[in-house]
Amino acid sequence: MSAQTLAEKMISKNHMGINIASVTIGVGILTFPRSLAKATGAFDGWISVVISGLFACLIGWLLAKLAARFPRKTFFEYSSIIASKPIAYILTFLVCIYTMLFVSFEIRAIGNIAKQYLFYNTPVEMITLSFLLIVQYSVVGSRIAMLRLNLLFLPVVLVVMFIVLLFTTQLFEVENIRPYFSSDWRSLLAGSKDVGLSYSGFEIILFYTMLMKNPKEGARAVTLGLSIPILLYMTIYMFVIGVFSADVAANLTYPTIELAKEVEIPGGFFERVESIFFTIWIMTIFNTCAMWLDITVLNLSSMFFNVHKTVWVLILSPVIYFVAMLPQNLVDFFTFADSVTYFGIAVVYFCPILLLVIAILRGVKSNE
Repeated sequence: MSAQTLAEKMISKNHMGINIASVTIGVGILTFPRSLAKATGAFDGWISVVISGLFACLIGWLLAKLAARFPRKTFFEYSSIIASKPIAYILTFLVCIYTMLFVSFEIRAIGNIAKQYLFYNTPVEMITLSFLLIVQYSVVGSRIAMLRLNLLFLPVVLVVMFIVLLFTTQLFEVENIRPYFSSDWRSLLAGSKDVGLSYSGFEIILFYTMLMKNPKEGARAVTLGLSIPILLYMTIYMFVIGVFSADVAANLTYPTIELAKEVEIPGGFFERVESIFFTIWIMTIFNTCAMWLDITVLNLSSMFFNVHKTVWVLILSPVIYFVAMLPQNLVDFFTFADSVTYFGIAVVYFCPILLLVIAILRGVKSNE
């Protein structure tokens, strides 16, 4: 890396879009059909996916515009310019709390799902700890190298998902998706709120725009990155309803995994496709956790320059693990997930948009 030029260490618009898509396709892809089927009770839930996706694009566009006004600067630095240093310290600390909680949620999700579908006799505490240790190793290394893993992993995940959907077409029943357009606008909006929680992740544009070759392309990168989850979520929801029906999907904890379990590849070459699907999906969760932990370290390092990255990782990891182990059952776990998401809406959606408004009104921009 030391022999590379600055331009080679920067990431392009397409690369940023892939990073956003990868971090967005996380645990939510496994659970959103259940909450969406409960809210709408019909095939029309795909409309909610589109509505919430377009809203996420709008929020992401605003966040990208904020970061693009201050190229090569961290969140703490441009928050200090817009507001003041004391406020910047408070906002950045809140962001660090949110990103740490998000990592805790993701690693606990890995522990729960892996125990349920793969490692029946292994304690969830050991599964979660093992995964966290691997994430630690990734974050301690090169930041650009970590981000470039998404270029390798995301295409594999999408191909496996395509194969799963391809082999479930024979199980698709048209009667399960009828009647069409039977949901009222209230249920569609309720579904949009529920599935909107699954789009969390695009806010990384606030922190990684400083690594882009052309920061002004951040808004287009967000649109590109979110278009992949929108299309993927629409397709998955349609297939889940077509295979199981809305009533059944509303009572499945992880409908997407259950969809993979229904796959039967001719010839019996693979008998448990859901294990392959889950193993590949772990790659996406690994990248998601690594990026969120890296963002936590990045923000802390921007406030405290003298502390090395490795030290921050070692300090944060026990706290993240302790919080991940707090939920005692699935009800506690999903309540924790909703709480983290709503906290994130206030910290990384509302506050940065408010900063953008203040920056525009005051005419504040970077000198670079």
